[in-house]
Amino acid sequence: MDDWRRALEEIHTATERVVTTLSGLTDEEITAPSGLPGWTRGHVAAHLARNADSLWNLLEWARTGKEIPQYPSFEAREADIEAGAGRCRSALVADVRGTAARFAEQARTLPAQAWDAEVRAMSGFAQPAWYTVFRRWNEVEAHHVDLAAGYGPADWPEAYLRWSLPATLSGLAGLPAERRGGVAGFRLVATDTGDAADLRGTAGGPEVSGSGRALLAWLSGRSDGSGLAMRPDGVLPVPPPWPHDPQRF
Repeated sequence: MDDWRRALEEIHTATERVVTTLSGLTDEEITAPSGLPGWTRGHVAAHLARNADSLWNLLEWARTGKEIPQYPSFEAREADIEAGAGRCRSALVADVRGTAARFAEQARTLPAQAWDAEVRAMSGFAQPAWYTVFRRWNEVEAHHVDLAAGYGPADWPEAYLRWSLPATLSGLAGLPAERRGGVAGFRLVATDTGDAADLRGTAGGPEVSGSGRALLAWLSGRSDGSGLAMRPDGVLPVPPPWPHDPQRF
């Protein structure tokens, strides 16, 4: 999917799924551990809201031509998440929904000529403004899983898989060998879609294969590799941190 408008519609639906999950939790359950080490579910919700604000900043940069950093600093990002994590369920739900709507409105009203303007992520990589929408898609779907509240990779919509799996494999293949983590030297294959990344450098070598859904769940750190097969037999390697800097636009 290369149309940001269609992606924005998918993100709206995905956000409403997150809101439904959060709304079904008690205030006590909001403070329980999430799937991310050291974070409660409240931290995950607060991060989703602050991420929407941060990506709004990048679109405002594109709109005005005046550089606006995604976050003031890494420390400020962490402090804002920590400050918001302890709020009650209703406050977190309102924050997630409100900031998502603000980001979507920014995207819908961005002038056509601004979509190709170059902006930079907090990590430093340059991207056209339109890619900001797709980054948000990853955030919403992955962090919904991180709430550890009944939504998992099996629930990811097909539209998301069709975009994120090829983008993930492309980004991984574009990393220098020293940044590929344990999957350096492997071939990764989605048996149902044919998507693949050959990280071996030379013919032969080990291969990890399975459904595209299982492969994306593992590469994104949202599963332990259940449903994947390795040839020759052995322990699955540990993928590098995800998402990766994009290699194609």
